[in-house]
Amino acid sequence: MNDLSTITCIEDLRVIAKRRVPRMFYDYADSGSYTQGTYRANEEEFQKIKLRQRVAVNMEGRSTRTTMVGQDVAMPVAIAPTGLTGMQHADGEILAAKAAQAFGIPFTLSTMSICSLEDIATHTDRHPFWFQLYVMRDRGFMERLIDRAKAANCSALQLTLDLQILGQRHKDIKNGLSTPPKPTLANLINLATKPRWCLGMLGTRRRSFGNIVGHVDGVADMSSLSSWTADQFDPRLNWGDVEWIKKRWGGKLILKGIMDVEDARLAAQSGADALIVSNHGGRQLDGAPSSIEALPAIAQAVGQDIEVWMDGGIRSGQDVLKARALGAQGTLIGRSFLYGLGAFGQDGVTRALQIIQKELDTTMAFCGHTNINNVGTDILLPGTYPQPWRDRG
Repeated sequence: MNDLSTITCIEDLRVIAKRRVPRMFYDYADSGSYTQGTYRANEEEFQKIKLRQRVAVNMEGRSTRTTMVGQDVAMPVAIAPTGLTGMQHADGEILAAKAAQAFGIPFTLSTMSICSLEDIATHTDRHPFWFQLYVMRDRGFMERLIDRAKAANCSALQLTLDLQILGQRHKDIKNGLSTPPKPTLANLINLATKPRWCLGMLGTRRRSFGNIVGHVDGVADMSSLSSWTADQFDPRLNWGDVEWIKKRWGGKLILKGIMDVEDARLAAQSGADALIVSNHGGRQLDGAPSSIEALPAIAQAVGQDIEVWMDGGIRSGQDVLKARALGAQGTLIGRSFLYGLGAFGQDGVTRALQIIQKELDTTMAFCGHTNINNVGTDILLPGTYPQPWRDRG
């Protein structure tokens, strides 16, 4: 176990991860599309929201426990699906899933993960976890993925709707992102400065996309995988596909990538159990609003019909509390846990969760509440937080 007592905020973990993770994989996690304006706004808009401090309130008996799609959680936070997590640290998805399991929050595995569905099930003793699915042209492969998720004891399916086409991420192009890294001179020089990462990768067999390689006809290595994935994300995705997936899955369904009230209403009408207000971490449509800015209008419009969650820009427990106050039943963290993973592996993910929960608990108390389920806009300073768009002006 690492002694991480002096790691006091997510930024501490980010700095260490940047030093320890190869540049192409750190940049993959820590960047947005085009100008990165939406990526930056996700964090910056949280900072504009001010909290109301209350005093002489009994702060005993505090609880951050709540539920997300009926599942008890230690705090309103789940680990978001992130691609290439196993390239931030060897066996990264397994380590993050184990940390989430021990902490009492949900873990979501990405379709584009390095460790497979079966890996997660095996290493968590078949503890329930969530799986994220993309709509692909190969419907047979999607059917097999859904069936594998059922067999792995996944308790919810998270369907990503905002990746029909890829937003351009300049850093990935400049770095020549690939899995495993291409042996260019620049990459070899960079890898030489990351001995801890290299030793970890030498000690694992998991260095490719575990959910895909060996499960698709004609895809047996990285070269064939690259050509397959380039053609697979389906630009024809529509609400009929959502209905088909819901029927095929038959369990809890979460729709990720909702940023507009009209789409939120369609999501609620689809019969899904939850939606996630998300701009894909600023990695798709640059120039879109931040997730926290979009949240209030969506929560007001459909919050009585479907659980509303959000992700994007959460770097502290205060951010979680603000999202909860503005109508999010739950939140998801991506970069915050990836920084911990890249810095210290499973211990780093655990430390990230500890930091967020402590900040959430302490800030909630200072705002005059002892139960996360009672938090509303009363904890926010009027005039500092985003209002539903339809109510403006």
